[in-house]
Amino acid sequence: QVQLVESGGGLVQAGGSLRLSCAASRFTLDFYAIAWFRQAPGKEREGVSCINNSAGNTYYADSVKGRFTISSDNAKNTVYLQMNGLKPEDTAVYYCAARAYRMNGNNWYLDWRYDYWGQGTQVTVSS
Repeated sequence: QVQLVESGGGLVQAGGSLRLSCAASRFTLDFYAIAWFRQAPGKEREGVSCINNSAGNTYYADSVKGRFTISSDNAKNTVYLQMNGLKPEDTAVYYCAARAYRMNGNNWYLDWRYDYWGQGTQVTVSS
């Protein structure tokens, strides 16, 4: 069964950094679009970033542009989300998701388009 496993979450002070990892098993990420979503308590899940692995193009939510960077290591079958300059409003459970087709600027943030999801990792940013 296809599996995505996130790791790297934790507690960090405002201005700090974390790197999240999304490791895939039982399938290769090479031709998938991989996205990071987050959900804060009482809020809807929102798209954070996406990478089309085959093309290498990336997308970001306005709220994280310039602070977060998504990347992939196909040899490790893992996608990363480097988060710098963290703010208390970044506090959420972060999920990675995969879809076997390229996404574009008009749909990458639509969670219902993704086929596989990880279990999530908690990120807490203290002020």
